[in-house]
Amino acid sequence: MGSVLNVIKIGGNVIDDEEQLHIFLEKFAALQGKKILVHGGGKVATRTAAGLGIEAKMIDGRRVTDAPMLDIVTMVYAGLTNKKIVSLLQKFDCDALGLSGADGNSIKAVKRPVREVDYGYVGDILVDSVNTLSIKKFLEAGFTPVFSAITHNGLGQLLNTNADTIASALAVSLSKIYDTRLIYCFEKDGVLRDVNDERSVIKSINPDEFEALKSAGVIYEGMIPKLDNAFHAIGKGVKNVYIGNALNLHLYQQGEFGTCMLAK
Repeated sequence: MGSVLNVIKIGGNVIDDEEQLHIFLEKFAALQGKKILVHGGGKVATRTAAGLGIEAKMIDGRRVTDAPMLDIVTMVYAGLTNKKIVSLLQKFDCDALGLSGADGNSIKAVKRPVREVDYGYVGDILVDSVNTLSIKKFLEAGFTPVFSAITHNGLGQLLNTNADTIASALAVSLSKIYDTRLIYCFEKDGVLRDVNDERSVIKSINPDEFEALKSAGVIYEGMIPKLDNAFHAIGKGVKNVYIGNALNLHLYQQGEFGTCMLAK
């Protein structure tokens, strides 16, 4: 196995808070070794769409991406947000390279099939979606890839794709080359046993404990897909997955960061 690689996904609430974003990116830049950052777009896409008279449609917390909305999310995620993050990382002496999945043919996806809901131009990741050799070239050249939540289908069509899923897919694919860790950074200190008590962080969870916590209603709603992605990654070769507060990233290499997801 090669050197250590950290794949880190930053949540939208941190992106929306300029002060928190600056603090996080300075800590990310200071993280030693090879690393990749994955981001979505926060609320900027919705505000931008509203300013252009385009209504954002959400179903079960997922964005419906019709053709006008695809233009908006591409401009915001792969453009404004991505370049803002890259420029700040350069400020902190991290040689970042802003990418969408189309760049270097890095991440392909397929348009989500229409079932009960037509989500429009939303991409689903397949087993062979990630071009590990292309991304390895960036990493070995000394760059830090910064991926927006935009992929492509290989036929000229861009697709809006869930950033948590992209981070998991990158970590799984690159675990064949590197000793890979996946880190989800958001505004909480970790997975909480009591959502009203910020101090009730669960230090580690294995798959059996995850099922028990779901059944007990401790883990619910938006945390379930995040942890589903986490345990999928562990089952496919990722060393560990962590979920914790973006502002505490400096504690990660000290072994004191958030909640650690464990294999059985």
